[in-house]
Amino acid sequence: MHNSVEETAQARLILSPQRSARLHVLLTYLPEDPLAVRMAFPAEFSLDGDATGGPGAEDIVWVFARQLLASGLELPSGAGDVHVRPAVGRRTLVELRAPEGTALIQFDTTDLRRFLWRSRLLVPEGEEHLHLDADRALAELLG
Repeated sequence: MHNSVEETAQARLILSPQRSARLHVLLTYLPEDPLAVRMAFPAEFSLDGDATGGPGAEDIVWVFARQLLASGLELPSGAGDVHVRPAVGRRTLVELRAPEGTALIQFDTTDLRRFLWRSRLLVPEGEEHLHLDADRALAELLG
């Protein structure tokens, strides 16, 4: 059994109704953080003006609830910084809001469903509590 799920999905960053940019997004699920999924975007797509995207630049990683991603495949979901909603065809839109601006990323829904299915093989939905380590989480919070 694998210790995590990693999958690279091809996506499109929507720049305007007529323009978009293709990018690869690394989707990650870690059983030790069973309620969350991670999306890592290449540094050159940062909304932060300080990111150069050159060699050694770090990816931008967003962490949010696995359930939010799953819900957003069927119905518009989310509050705050992350929103997920179905789009025309077999597409899903993920909207990420930061002080620097908003990014709208379009995914093939099949890729997201496959990623979620693989994550549920590691930690079935409803069994996340069995993988939580409260002592470790508290130690991380207190730094």
